[in-house]
Amino acid sequence: MLTMPSKKYRASPVVDMPDRQWPSRTLNQAPIWLSTDLRDGNQALFEPMNRERKLRLFHELVRIGFKEIEVGFPSASRTDFEIVRHLIDADLIPKDVTPMVITQLRDDLIEETVRSVQGARRVTVHFYNAIAPAWREIVFGLSVPQIIEMVEHHIGLLRKLTAQHPETEWVLQYSPETFCMAELDVSLSVCNAAIRAWDAGPQRSMIINLPTTVEVSTPNVFADQIEWMHRHLDRREHIVLSVHPHNDRGTGVACAEQALLAGAQRVEGCLFGNGERSGNLDVVTLALNLYTQGIAPGLDFSDISGVARIAEECTALPIHPRHPYVGDLVFTAFSGSHQDAIAKGFATQNPHALWRVPYLPIDPHDLGRTYDSIVRVNSQSGKGGIAFLLQRDHGVVMPRRMQIEFSAIVQSLAEASETELTSEKLWSVFEKTYFPDDQEMSRLAYRRHHLFDAAEGQGIELELVAPDGSVKTLRGAGNGPIAATVAALGLPLRIDSYEERSLGSGAGASAMAIVETAWSGLPGTRFGVGIHPNIVTASVLAVLSAVARFPLAEPSMAG
Repeated sequence: MLTMPSKKYRASPVVDMPDRQWPSRTLNQAPIWLSTDLRDGNQALFEPMNRERKLRLFHELVRIGFKEIEVGFPSASRTDFEIVRHLIDADLIPKDVTPMVITQLRDDLIEETVRSVQGARRVTVHFYNAIAPAWREIVFGLSVPQIIEMVEHHIGLLRKLTAQHPETEWVLQYSPETFCMAELDVSLSVCNAAIRAWDAGPQRSMIINLPTTVEVSTPNVFADQIEWMHRHLDRREHIVLSVHPHNDRGTGVACAEQALLAGAQRVEGCLFGNGERSGNLDVVTLALNLYTQGIAPGLDFSDISGVARIAEECTALPIHPRHPYVGDLVFTAFSGSHQDAIAKGFATQNPHALWRVPYLPIDPHDLGRTYDSIVRVNSQSGKGGIAFLLQRDHGVVMPRRMQIEFSAIVQSLAEASETELTSEKLWSVFEKTYFPDDQEMSRLAYRRHHLFDAAEGQGIELELVAPDGSVKTLRGAGNGPIAATVAALGLPLRIDSYEERSLGSGAGASAMAIVETAWSGLPGTRFGVGIHPNIVTASVLAVLSAVARFPLAEPSMAG
């Protein structure tokens, strides 16, 4: 039981600044974004990303539109060193993207860091050290003058090393770690020492990054700290003022928003808030918060589900179904009054007017989401009951997002018929949805397939029955049967997920393949299902099932 607060915890600090300006300001532009998914986010994973996953996430971050990406800690990780070298040597970093590498203040680590990024067009080197009292006194046993001397020495070393590589544009980022718990005069003294040591100016770019290493105060206090530093930093016109909020108090996004009001120009964070303890700032939430206020975030989240699937696969961390904007259930209403209000909002919404649908702060279509599952009954009589009956009576175990998709179809039918759906009727709806007969899907009717080796890995020869009854042979290749099938069809189809199930047991058991697919230019995803004793055949059937569920889906029938 929690009793009244004791002296065990110290209250949040108060900044003496009666003329604070940030509360009266409004945001009107997006910040400079830095993704630290590959560094700060990576070190918070149960199992850090391997080379393949890191590179995949790097390319996704570039696609989204990040212009600054912290790519790792090359002096502390051989994997990070090799990835950084690969990105530079293979010229995989776009000209408008600046990589950042982090290092502690040690001569040998700084030297290794510079080696890791030799030859880059432009690079940010990130120095950090803790400055708050508990760290100074308990962890390091250093005085403030000793900390300043250490910062000046190591920045001097970096200047000497980087002067030997004039082909690269070098940017220094200095982070007084634990800034939010340090005395403001100490933070200012250390940061100004770093600014002088680097000699920040028009030709010597520098970032001062102020982190809430561990959240210990309310967002307004952090905003006061940022405005105070914004007012007092030396050479302010030559400094990019950045923040790096964590989320220990659950207010990381609020801290970032208020810090931007207080003078911050740049924000560091991770997709979906990944990070140590309660996570880093959630860049997706902050960016889309800005978007709902009419501010272009400069990051592309128009296919938020696709971004989420890549992030989940690379980090092995699931996204909560109630996560803002991206969770599987955030656009689903179970309450009857909410359903009624949303339905009325859709009925009156002008597509060219401001968005005014009750209970929906953003148009799901803007994020590549659909309206299919917004209005539904509660979980007991909705997807939960449907999934239970299909599993119990028919052995079908649906992925969660497929449960949402199918329950919307069932609910629509139940409301139209105004009758209870039995288990048998439920299975009939499932078959009609995912296994349309040959007459209904004659343009995609499966006849047979043949696999063969190909340069890409796996080739397929696929026979389909055309609308006129003739058999057309399509060929394609990819890294597996599913990719080869998509290539053979010649459609703008993307496979977002694939799962296998076993129906029954023993030698006579059938395999069930389930694919989640997206169609370029169309919002949302569709699931497809295939059942066959052979799992490859089931997979091919699943792709054809999904394709048949998209409007105007026509494969290339050139033969």
